Amino acid sequence: MPTFVVSYVYDERRAEQDVLRPAHRAFLRSLLDDGVLLASGPWTEGPSGALILLRADDGAAALAALDPDPFLAAGFIAERTVRGWNPVIGPWG
Repeated sequence: MPTFVVSYVYDERRAEQDVLRPAHRAFLRSLLDDGVLLASGPWTEGPSGALILLRADDGAAALAALDPDPFLAAGFIAERTVRGWNPVIGPWG
């Protein structure tokens, strides 16, 4: 199944995000348990956001898999982008 990289850019409501972060991470863990999510984590530099690596049939399906994310429902995600990725070397290659 193809691999996709989704990038999140978060809005500025850090305190509210902190409250909802456990639900956000539980949602992502459920995707991992389902074999959809490969990896996820926040950026350590630059604008606040995250990178999410997952398997899906196409870019639209990758975004659809993330649609139930509590952060998206709360409006914390200011921007989402998706790109196909072809891992050649490493554990997903």
